[in-house]
Amino acid sequence: MITRQAIAAIEPRIRPYVRLTPVIGELNLVFKLELLQHSGSFKVRGAFANLLTREVPAAGVVAASGGNHGAAVAYAAQKLGMKARIYVPKVSSPAKIDRIRSYGAQLVVDGERYADALAASERWAAESGALQVHAYDQEGALLGQGTVGMELEEQAPFIDTLLVAVGGGGLIGGIAAWYEGKVKLIGVEPVLAPTLTRALEAGRPVDAEAGGIAADSLAPKRVGELMFPLARRFVEKVVLVEDREILASQKALWDRLRIVTEAGGAAAYAALLSGAYKPEKDERVGVLVCGGNTTAVDFSR
Repeated sequence: MITRQAIAAIEPRIRPYVRLTPVIGELNLVFKLELLQHSGSFKVRGAFANLLTREVPAAGVVAASGGNHGAAVAYAAQKLGMKARIYVPKVSSPAKIDRIRSYGAQLVVDGERYADALAASERWAAESGALQVHAYDQEGALLGQGTVGMELEEQAPFIDTLLVAVGGGGLIGGIAAWYEGKVKLIGVEPVLAPTLTRALEAGRPVDAEAGGIAADSLAPKRVGELMFPLARRFVEKVVLVEDREILASQKALWDRLRIVTEAGGAAAYAALLSGAYKPEKDERVGVLVCGGNTTAVDFSR
């Protein structure tokens, strides 16, 4: 069900609620700035796709998140007049926690990592009857995230390659379904959270390490079941980047483009800067900057 046709069908449903985010760049390198999306990341696309296509009970919705998905669901629920309860782990950044609260959702901090928050959210869903909105392993999530690829193909039809950060895989899975191999799709993961790498090695989603500088967005323990067939078919390869390389990418994006990203949002560009991915001569590369929820900026100084 996660197909190019299904993505094209969902796009008009969510269009009134999401931003058409810009593409900037020059020569052989362009950036798709999804950090400028409502709630600070691409996740709002999947959130609206879920809430607009499923029956939401009076108990509202519940979600577990490292932060960005929670903010997206809280934002979507607020706009659609629904109740939302969001579970986040202790590693979630203050910026993301503040965003969730700002959208009026009930926030619960539970556990050390995303998997702990997910288990707590599942218990609440069973107890309350709330609709569970998964961060990456539901049809609506992948279809919504696939609209990033739909937009990018219109904005930059010339790219040969697209670099995408991978956590649970909803983003790269949706984009893979849209492009269907028309561009070379490269997944980028932290060395300390190689979820898709481990899945491809095992031939199925398996538990992986879940740590590092981007643990609040790229360390869900394992990739989703729905995205895995798409990744195995359409993702050219996955490369790994060190935490120090992600940090260097954050600094470079600020120095060169004056955009402030969270660690997960800078991971894809880190693959280029570090040499983890080396383009061929004249290869036209797109980089997805997927999130900007960070406390890195202090305007009091």
